Amino acid sequence: SLPVFAARGPTHAPPRSMSDGSESKAAERGRHERDAEPLPPSKRARAPMVVLVTGGTGLVGKGIEHTVTNDPAVEAAGERWIFLSSRDGDLSDREQTRAIFERHRPTHVIHLAAMVGGLFKNMAYKADFLRVNLLINDNVLECSREFGVQKVVSCLSTCIFPDRTTYPIDETMIHNGPPHASNEGYAYAKRLIDVQNRLYKDQYGCNFTSIIPTNVY
Repeated sequence: SLPVFAARGPTHAPPRSMSDGSESKAAERGRHERDAEPLPPSKRARAPMVVLVTGGTGLVGKGIEHTVTNDPAVEAAGERWIFLSSRDGDLSDREQTRAIFERHRPTHVIHLAAMVGGLFKNMAYKADFLRVNLLINDNVLECSREFGVQKVVSCLSTCIFPDRTTYPIDETMIHNGPPHASNEGYAYAKRLIDVQNRLYKDQYGCNFTSIIPTNVY
């Protein structure tokens, strides 16, 4: 498994003495274990799906939770869903994010978490909205790579579209010009998730994608 925190030197348990033939018994047991035939794939226990939802207490997160809770197929499949809130850790902090991934070991991630605010906050704190959201997104995607997450779906925002554009608009047009100046910090941070997804695919083969919920309400 991949290291979670800073590398530490190996720890060694003190040697354990064996007597009364236990050493030969242990060697014999080990030989039988090595000689055992591996189980075919059809008989191996499948690891249960563990879905980690960041921003799980927001509008979209609660909608997903409601759907999952009322779907009997989820329980029947043995899926485990974890809906994170800010109380579970600060996703803008790499070590806290790693600790969350270490605790839950997700197989899939739905990334909804973000630093959000109204119009006036977006206008007054553009640098903060850019910086904090870049940190959140980078930590979630990098930890997903480190922990071998099978798929990540991130939620973007309608505000990422160019301010000056033609209609109708679609997802291929999000980089065709700057977003509206009123929320450009938040918008650029969200746009870069789309870029990160592509680069993680190119370099590492990660299955990271995103959606733009333009009709979420």
